[in-house]
Amino acid sequence: MRAFTRTGLRLGKSNTRQFSLLTAYPQTKQSTLANGLRVASETTDGDTATVGVWIDAGSRYETPENNGVAHFLEHMSFKGTGKRTRIQLEQEVENMGGHLNAYTSREQTVFYAKVNKSDVPQAMDIMSDILTNSKYDEAAIDRERDVILREMQEVDGTMEEVIFDRLHETAYRDTMLGKTILGPAENVQSITRAQILEYTNTHYVAPRMVVAGAGAVEHDDLVKLSEKFLGSVPSQGKKEAVMEPARFTGSDIRVRYDDMPLAHVALSFPIGGWKDPDNFPLLLIQSMLGSWNKASTGGVHSSSTMIARIAQQELADSVSCFNTQYSDTGLFGIYGVAGEFCLDNLMFEMTRGLTNLCYSVDPVQLDEAKNQLKMNMLSQLDGSTVICEDIGRQVLTYGRRMHPTEVVSRIDAVDAQAVKNCANRYFYDRCHALAAVGPIYELPDYDWIRRKSYFVRF
Repeated sequence: MRAFTRTGLRLGKSNTRQFSLLTAYPQTKQSTLANGLRVASETTDGDTATVGVWIDAGSRYETPENNGVAHFLEHMSFKGTGKRTRIQLEQEVENMGGHLNAYTSREQTVFYAKVNKSDVPQAMDIMSDILTNSKYDEAAIDRERDVILREMQEVDGTMEEVIFDRLHETAYRDTMLGKTILGPAENVQSITRAQILEYTNTHYVAPRMVVAGAGAVEHDDLVKLSEKFLGSVPSQGKKEAVMEPARFTGSDIRVRYDDMPLAHVALSFPIGGWKDPDNFPLLLIQSMLGSWNKASTGGVHSSSTMIARIAQQELADSVSCFNTQYSDTGLFGIYGVAGEFCLDNLMFEMTRGLTNLCYSVDPVQLDEAKNQLKMNMLSQLDGSTVICEDIGRQVLTYGRRMHPTEVVSRIDAVDAQAVKNCANRYFYDRCHALAAVGPIYELPDYDWIRRKSYFVRF
């Protein structure tokens, strides 16, 4: 008998008990207001709730001239509105003991608040004020430029951020998906109030928004609050929102710094978007390939052959598999951090790990990956903030939120042949994108890596 409990999943012959327990999870309720705003929520026991607004807008919707405006706008949203000054806004959030935050990605902008259940109406009032009534004062815009420039310096000091920005830059050359979220420094120095207003008037419209709630919040109450505070949001922007289609280019970016202690390398292949039918096989491939850090134990005994071989040969300080998806494309690959004399063998093991799945899939390893993926996905849904994040993201990308029973069913439906088909579709004899920074003089060239995508090693 296979059973799901709050502590783990056990292998067995039947999913009956597992499903009977999963069906007890609350359903996500969803409604749509007259202006096209979608409201989705999941009610659970407790005294706190997380509510937020997910917007289908990010750096991908910008142009080279205003690249960085979506992130700049996020900063300016907390600098004062027609009802509240910046200080009043900060004090109001602090006085109710809440947590208000926002972030910008390449395709989404998110504002959310975690508060006591009695403060949900006030949180919705604050977020609607920020979204619809921000002043974008010229003096505040000028002050914020230095803040964002300092943030850019911090990002440039984080190698993982640098590598993945460079990876997007080379994979999606000459498209907005290849630009950074913060934008170039010259844009940050020159972005105007008019550009910010044009962006909000184009993208901050009801059909592109999802109000999500989780925790101690009732759906009908959230619908009423959304109608009250966001019911007047227009259904159509002053200009049509345009998202440039993705265009992948097989290429690489290599920045050699011999004085760096370690090399950072990210190898990736293009995949489908959020609604692609191979999403779950890719998640299982990610789980099968795994991740490892030399500070942790057990790498040599990993069920992932790639991780075990890398750990046994001490080829890297860390290795992780990544799966980054967008509406119509994505990047799947492996990110490694290694010493300067290990790169040739490390790339051999990384490419071998990906290509081997085109020919053979171990059913035992696949079952283990399924259980690990189920536990990882379900264990992340224990708090109102992560649940709210899951609801907002899924409704914005899929148009609905999958119940855990559906997630488990989709994972269980993936067999070894589906994994092989997926690997052949994306990895076999395909061009790749690669970004590398550090002492990379021993990193194999593009053609060497390209040939490893189809060489049979048996």
